[in-house]
Amino acid sequence: MNLIPNLETGLTAKRALVLVNPYARRGKAGIVQVRQLLDQADIDVIEDTPSRGQPLSDLIHKHSGNIDLVIVGGGDGSLNDCAKALLDTGLPLGVLPLGTANDFARTIGIPLDIPAAINSIVKGKTTLVDLGDANGFPFFNVASIGFSADLAMSLTEKAKKYWGKLGYGLVAARLLADSRLFTATLEHDGISEELRTLQIAVGNGRHYGGGMTVHEDATATDGLLDFYSLEVDHWWRLLTLLPSLRKGTHGQWDDVRAFSTKDLTIRTRKPRRVNLDGELKTETPVRFTIREKAIAVFVP
Repeated sequence: MNLIPNLETGLTAKRALVLVNPYARRGKAGIVQVRQLLDQADIDVIEDTPSRGQPLSDLIHKHSGNIDLVIVGGGDGSLNDCAKALLDTGLPLGVLPLGTANDFARTIGIPLDIPAAINSIVKGKTTLVDLGDANGFPFFNVASIGFSADLAMSLTEKAKKYWGKLGYGLVAARLLADSRLFTATLEHDGISEELRTLQIAVGNGRHYGGGMTVHEDATATDGLLDFYSLEVDHWWRLLTLLPSLRKGTHGQWDDVRAFSTKDLTIRTRKPRRVNLDGELKTETPVRFTIREKAIAVFVP
């Protein structure tokens, strides 16, 4: 049975390392389908599976001399886990959105339907995307300090897999009731200012958090970081802000500080964890920069 209708092969590099995260929301169920589709597309597949806790970047480095591209099946955390090795090797990335939110895939227009996503890889068109950088750790979508980092610490893999996007909402509602503002010092473009905030976010891509938008005009190719800080008096103010947070127009509100830049530093009185694409990788003080046109990604 032809699983990829009207296939137009443009891909000249045919040997792919395929890394499917079995712990992703659709990981185990998607593995068989992915194998069938890639075989039909005549792509020579090298499969490898990390041991529990092993970075996917290790496997990319291991096979880099024998492959032409890397195909990653999972969510945004899986992509984040591959970023360092992709930077090191220069290999192009094919994305199979098998995770919970798949925010990066939505940012650059990769179909959430797996046959269509593989078709995008097989046609061979790539675009160069930017990566954010936080203390040397790259990220695709967004970095956050405060509420979202607390959410990442509380949302278990089991909850994400069982509840999907609903899991974000259930845990978030519980955390919001106990959330408190924190003080941070922000340095950017020759300015230093102190702020009291519930959450700070620094975005490279457009989407994050299973439905939120960093900025209405954000892309992963504009060479900019989009900053915002939620400086609300009470957590319930977020209920009125929610539609704007989903559209990316929250910068128009008086209690949201927002701007775009290429370089900024955030300091806090005590170290606070920094969430990168759903993974807690570093802590404050943290310097954010932009890596322009850093990785080639297959797109429709």
